[in-house]
Amino acid sequence: MVIVPTIISGGAGTRLWPVSREAFPKPLIKLADGESLLQKTFNRATLFDAVPEVVLVTNRETYFLARDECQDVNGRGIPLGFVLEPFGRNTAGAVACAASWVRERHGEDAVMLVLPADHLIANLDEFETAVEAASRVALEGRIVTFGIRPTAPETGYGYIEYDREQELDGIHPVVRFLEKPKQAVAEAFVAGGVHLWNSGMFCFTAKTILKEFSRLTPELLKACEMSLAEGTVGTAPGCSSVELDAGHFRTVTDISIDYAVMEKSALVSVLPSEMGWSDIGSWHSISELTPPDGQGNRIYGDAILHEVSNCYIKTSDRVVGAVGVDNLIIVDTPDALLIADRDCSQDVKHIVGQLKKNGHASCKTHKTAHRPWGNYTVLEEGDRFKIKRIVVKPGAKLSLQLHHHRSEHWTVVSGSADVINGDQCIALQPNQSTYIPAGHKHRLVNSGVLDLVLIEVQCGEYLGEDDIVRFEDSYGRVK
Repeated sequence: MVIVPTIISGGAGTRLWPVSREAFPKPLIKLADGESLLQKTFNRATLFDAVPEVVLVTNRETYFLARDECQDVNGRGIPLGFVLEPFGRNTAGAVACAASWVRERHGEDAVMLVLPADHLIANLDEFETAVEAASRVALEGRIVTFGIRPTAPETGYGYIEYDREQELDGIHPVVRFLEKPKQAVAEAFVAGGVHLWNSGMFCFTAKTILKEFSRLTPELLKACEMSLAEGTVGTAPGCSSVELDAGHFRTVTDISIDYAVMEKSALVSVLPSEMGWSDIGSWHSISELTPPDGQGNRIYGDAILHEVSNCYIKTSDRVVGAVGVDNLIIVDTPDALLIADRDCSQDVKHIVGQLKKNGHASCKTHKTAHRPWGNYTVLEEGDRFKIKRIVVKPGAKLSLQLHHHRSEHWTVVSGSADVINGDQCIALQPNQSTYIPAGHKHRLVNSGVLDLVLIEVQCGEYLGEDDIVRFEDSYGRVK
């Protein structure tokens, strides 16, 4: 039996702003133990022996970040396959594209284990047992969803009602899927004993799910198959990718897999489980991962407190001082600060909505932006100037490019740089610099074994990141 884990890693995670941004979504957030949600999901996905490839569906703009995260924990060297969306179209499109990819590469009888990238599971033994049982049933043509036995009347989760009387290998027929309930209804669900939390994890063969897509949403499936067939294929050591064709993918219906298939198919069963599942969907749920001190405070970073209780404080670069407050969430980043009542953590998304409406950059990017070659941090900017700290990984290179509206000054701080500047090829050591006029083709290469760090000073009438004309690129970014 071949199991192909399929990780769905999309969405901006607006309730976890200001750490989660469009260009740095929730699955990439590092938890207190240093691992990201995506890495934890990848580790779960690779617990099984018969895994020929891990498929990840993610946004094109976060491909290199997601790839690096997985490669950092991929001790077994399992091949990675990336299905890259040009923009989000919800989970039905993501699963349909992934299933088409799996059928093409591993055959229609390959078992797909679909896992969202933003969940935690505490009991991995129970998770393994559940997946093995679900896989056996999936080979018989069923669609298995994993239901979590509720431990509290949660109103933030969807529910699954199941037939407790009918059972095969611990798996039951689904009676119906239910939306997030009101408090009283959730309490009744927990008391009744026939309702489970909907985990959003599924198990089926590529053949079964594509057959149901074809029957229930044929236009969606056709658009997905066309976007895959006309996509741009890429390869790298241990990694394959396809960038879906934007024209066809734009016609994919924006709908969840639950609405498109699960609520309509007669093939759906549910496996009740107690695997210690939790959906990390808010700062309140993040805060529960850190043990409290004697006053109920959970601190991540450098904070000085006086008469403070029941607060969660996260900071990275600055010390946070708090006096006489209770039940707050305080999350500090270099360019944005969140202060919220812990009981209102779900409402952070409204702040992001307003930022997006105002066109504020903090809903999209951080001060530090990640690129396939490394990263850059905006240190200061003003009228007609911007100062950046640029870090280039060993062996990496920026694209051969030019800017129409700005000139650049590069000064090496550490490492060594090979620079193409117009007709010149220059080798720069620490404390050496070069000036690149507007309109000059240029390229920065780190051919050494240590990080290259330099300071870039931009001057010009327009300093936007879209003032880049690329001629050559090692990462497929030349259109």
